[in-house]
Amino acid sequence: MPRENIRDRHGKLMGWFEDNGVSGRIDARDASGRWLGYYDKRLDETRDASGRLLAKGNLLASLIFRP
Repeated sequence: MPRENIRDRHGKLMGWFEDNGVSGRIDARDASGRWLGYYDKRLDETRDASGRLLAKGNLLASLIFRP
């Protein structure tokens, strides 16, 4: 999965996920390309851009749709 675009129900681009393959991470970016955080597949945890643990599991969509 090189890049998966995330859109709202009206089709507006909200952000995207990028699978970095070798590193085992999936990065989340907003519509302007700002890095929001990542999901580590090996550790099964999601962290925000500051490195804070948000949760176990993949919650990247919550970073993109965060108010």
